Amino acid sequence: MRIILITGISGSGKSVALNALEDAGYYCVDNLPPRFLPQLAAYLASDGQEQLAVAIDARSSASLDEMPAMIRDLSRQHDVRVLFLNASTQSLIQRFSETRRRHPLSGSTLHDADVGLLTSLEEAIEHERELVAGLAEFGHRIDTSNLRANALRAWVKRFVEQERSSLALTFESFGFKRGVPLDADFVFDVRTLPNPYYDRELRPLTGLDQPVIDYLNALPVVREMIDDIHAFLVKWLPRFSEDNRSYLTVAIGCTGGQHRSVFIAETLAARLAKEANVIVRHRDAPLDVGESSKLVA
Repeated sequence: MRIILITGISGSGKSVALNALEDAGYYCVDNLPPRFLPQLAAYLASDGQEQLAVAIDARSSASLDEMPAMIRDLSRQHDVRVLFLNASTQSLIQRFSETRRRHPLSGSTLHDADVGLLTSLEEAIEHERELVAGLAEFGHRIDTSNLRANALRAWVKRFVEQERSSLALTFESFGFKRGVPLDADFVFDVRTLPNPYYDRELRPLTGLDQPVIDYLNALPVVREMIDDIHAFLVKWLPRFSEDNRSYLTVAIGCTGGQHRSVFIAETLAARLAKEANVIVRHRDAPLDVGESSKLVA
């Protein structure tokens, strides 16, 4: 059975991800206490269920420490994947303010005497980061700070559609003007390359459009940058695989995240498709953020 565990920071879009998986035919459970996960998986597997998605967050803080060992045990019998959603504190505060929802830890009294009463939303968010930090290393991480709901749904769909392999390699394009993705393991800055934005005919296009592709392909400095990043990744990817890493995110950033970073992310993904299980996503290009609906808590 394939099991998708959705975890991360409250307000980062876990409900959106869970709904996307429900639409894809998964049996979905929200806020399941982790200690009941093995029993649920065994029961559903015996009943013929092939796909299970479970959202786990800080409301199960008492048993979060059990999760790493539980993931390893479940992985011996099932195809277990962890999706870790994160967002900047500023984005989370804005979402909770707009929806008027209460953070699960806001106003709670913790047993840790050094923490005590969490009186503010920011304190609750930061403490939750500490509680779930140990799960991030197991998961495919997505920074939803600047994502809309339709983009997150699309990214979740790409994640679950990928075949299982020793290493899932994600190339993510982004624009520095909206911040560096929190989920990046490596960040490459390509802002020094010529910018198609200054060509009026190319400005409204993206790095997926042929005129932009032809423009950048014709520049030796662009090809040199791609060759250097490719050589670095080819050299070090085997070491990550040997270290039993399941997910690695390479972020490619330009100014606006529309032309250079999109083109280079796509080119690198094509080159490394035989080396790893490749996922490509574009955070700031219009194709991923065109819908007006916001990502909500």
